This record gives sequence, C-alpha cells and structure tokens, in this order.
Amino acid sequence: MRNKAIITNPAPGIDLDALDQSRSLEETEYKQQLKKLQLRLLRLQRGMHETSRSLVIVMEGPDAAGKGGAIRSIVEKLDPRLIRVYSIVKPTSEEYQFHYLRRFWLRLPSYGQTAIFDRSWYGRVLVERVEGFATDVQWRRAYAEINEFERSLAEDGAIIAKIFLQITKAEQLKRFKKRQSDPYKHWKISDEDWRNRRKWRQHNNAAQEMFGRTSSANAPWTVLPANYKWHARIESLKCIINALEGAGIKP
Repeated sequence: MRNKAIITNPAPGIDLDALDQSRSLEETEYKQQLKKLQLRLLRLQRGMHETSRSLVIVMEGPDAAGKGGAIRSIVEKLDPRLIRVYSIVKPTSEEYQFHYLRRFWLRLPSYGQTAIFDRSWYGRVLVERVEGFATDVQWRRAYAEINEFERSLAEDGAIIAKIFLQITKAEQLKRFKKRQSDPYKHWKISDEDWRNRRKWRQHNNAAQEMFGRTSSANAPWTVLPANYKWHARIESLKCIINALEGAGIKP
C-alpha cells in the first residue's frame, strides 16, 4: 500500500520509497495557486513583523529533491528585509571547534523575522550519521539535543515549520543526469552527490528514524512527495501558511 501524499508528524514506520508521487498540477492551476498563496504568505509575514514571534523554516531532503526551487517560491514575493536564507554546508575549521548547534544559534531570526535553512542541524542525524562524520554516541544523543533546542525556540515564541521533500531514486538519477549535461546547472552536481546516492537506503532509514524521534506538536515534520516540483512548491507554501495561522498570526 502506498503512503498518502502529504504526511504531517510522520510515524517512525513511514516508508519514503512508498510515498504516492502521482500528484501533479497543470501550469495554469500552479500559477493561480502560487500567486494566491504568495500573497497570503506576504500578508502573514507583515502581520508577524508586528509581534514578538519569529519563523524558522527547515528544508531537508535528498540531493536534487527541489529544496532550492521550493525556497525560491517561498521568498519570491516576501519583504527581503525580514527574511534570511542559509544554505548549510560542512562546518568551517573554526565551527568545528564548537558544539554543532552553535552555528545555528547564531543564525536564528530576530523577533518578527524569518530564517530559512536549506539543510540544517538535522545533518547530525542524517548525512553525518550515514557518512560517519559523527560518532555513534554523537548522533544518538543529538535527538535529545535537537528536541531541547527546538523546545526552547518554541517556548520563546518561534514558529517552526520542518519540511522534508522526497523524490524517488529514479527521479534523482534523471535530475542528476540533467544537471551534468546542462552547463548552467553543472555546478549543482558533485562527486559527493553520487556518493550519497550509493547509500540511498541508509539515508532513507536515517530520515525515517529522525521523523519518529524529532517530530513534536511544536515542531512537526511534514513529508512531501517532490517528483512533481510544482506540486511540492505549492504544498510547501501551504505548510508554512498553516504553521503561521495555526500559531495565531493574523494578516
């Protein structure tokens, strides 16, 4: 049986490879929904700016899942003065000298503002776990550290939206090959991407355990099928809007 297409607060037993990837949108419908949702989000952003709340958006998913495109659709019509986007790569030599959460604390948004993390502190229990960059002791204790980190943010008024975009292994291969053949996108593919792909099942298993151990009422995970990029972008916008409105933010 295939999992339903959109899953909030996923259980540990979710099978990412069994997500229903059949939902798509026609171009006209996509553009209509995009315009409507972007305007709604802009109004909510302006409403949140007048409060002591902040918005923290986490975007995770396998390589080529469409995180960058989804983020562009989120920020495209927003007030750029009130938002920051952070693309998280491996720590610098200086950052290695501190607790791994420190560099994220330094990037948290001020009250009334938004921060989007293209990959995040969840790297500790995802790629760092799978690739052996973190020891067993380090990544196992990270679940409690992350839960406490997010609990502290939520209790201080942060609204947390965590989105995981999932594509199939076949779709990832298709996108990798397209990137390799396109001179304008060749920079988006690296040997590291191919190496990660060889551990597809291990990465999925790590993500599936992460959902069960770090999804909470204040910081739930939403898993979105992303083979169809337009559908994933629309659902990402809806997820963020629902988080803001659910927290009582008014336009």
